[in-house]
Amino acid sequence: MFDRTDRHGPHTGLHSEHGALAGEHPGRAKNPVIKVHDLAWLEFEKPDLPRAEVFARAFGFTPALSTEHELHLRGTDPGAPCVLIRKGARSKFLGPAFRAGAPGDVLRLAEATGRRVTPLPEALGGIAVDLADPSGLRVRVVSDLDELPALPPQEPHTFNFGHEVRRANLTQRPPREPARVQRLGHVVLQTTRYRKALDWYLEHLGLIVSDFLYHPGQRERGPVMSFIRCDRGATPSDHHTLAMVLGPADRYVHSAYQVADLDALAAGGEYLRDRGYHHSWGIGRHIQGSQLFDYWRDPDGFMVEHFSDGDLFDDTLEPGWAPMSASGLAQWGPPATADFLGTRPGRESLRELRAMLSALREENEFDGRRLLGLLKAARS
Repeated sequence: MFDRTDRHGPHTGLHSEHGALAGEHPGRAKNPVIKVHDLAWLEFEKPDLPRAEVFARAFGFTPALSTEHELHLRGTDPGAPCVLIRKGARSKFLGPAFRAGAPGDVLRLAEATGRRVTPLPEALGGIAVDLADPSGLRVRVVSDLDELPALPPQEPHTFNFGHEVRRANLTQRPPREPARVQRLGHVVLQTTRYRKALDWYLEHLGLIVSDFLYHPGQRERGPVMSFIRCDRGATPSDHHTLAMVLGPADRYVHSAYQVADLDALAAGGEYLRDRGYHHSWGIGRHIQGSQLFDYWRDPDGFMVEHFSDGDLFDDTLEPGWAPMSASGLAQWGPPATADFLGTRPGRESLRELRAMLSALREENEFDGRRLLGLLKAARS
């Protein structure tokens, strides 16, 4: 019989409550240029906007703008759209936009980087400064946006927890319908220049690290993944707004969108499944961030996540450190799939293999030992 105190269980050492060792990365910059408040939106190009809109509605977005050349997708929360999609010859992730934390921060960032401030399109309002991170990804910081009003939300259910009765003489019948996306939560990026990119985001945008992961047996070489949050001082913010991982190619990994609760996530997933969309992994609960998750792929192959009940940290918590492993991705739920891990045979895994061979020949942070560490983590 399994002993719950067994120190050799699959999750031993994976909960990263333990902090840095002497000399390890502090997880924040001493004097960042600005401190962004949140992600504003993500930008994509796709060749088939009508197809993208059909999936978006099934996933739980509401179109705020739909034309022959552009599609803006929003959640029920007030503010800016979550996703901007422009018509293009092929599917491509263009980059994230972050909302500045204070008036004048866009001007301050532009002056510090020698970049020009430009007006945003009339449908969005406001101004932006465009930068490039060390991976070459366009990173936009915006402010003074026109605010979309709130939409009717999907109300969370009332639960009877144990012997605590909150619902009597009433049934629980969540309909199988699209989950109503509330807001954009985070984006995950892979980069061949992880440490340079990490420091760039901390120094320019004032982000701070919630958790670091390192390859098993390679902690002395430093972290290879970080979950990074906005610094809002005493006001708690999402455990991660941006996550970055070292890998053989610079690419989008996935983005996550908050829904009301587990029923919204599960019933919304069944709605997607009924319509033949590709389920990648879930349902489960993550370790870093603690959120309930369910992963899907849109018709263009981009991975998107429904999540709920995530951790919120203020600026007092220092980074946790833990080894990277496939079993360490979830506290409970089915094992991480080959599709989620990028190892499923097909075009994507072949593209990643080619990227590995190319990265090993180039000067970057992804070397042979890192490759062995990544393979070990994926098998664990």
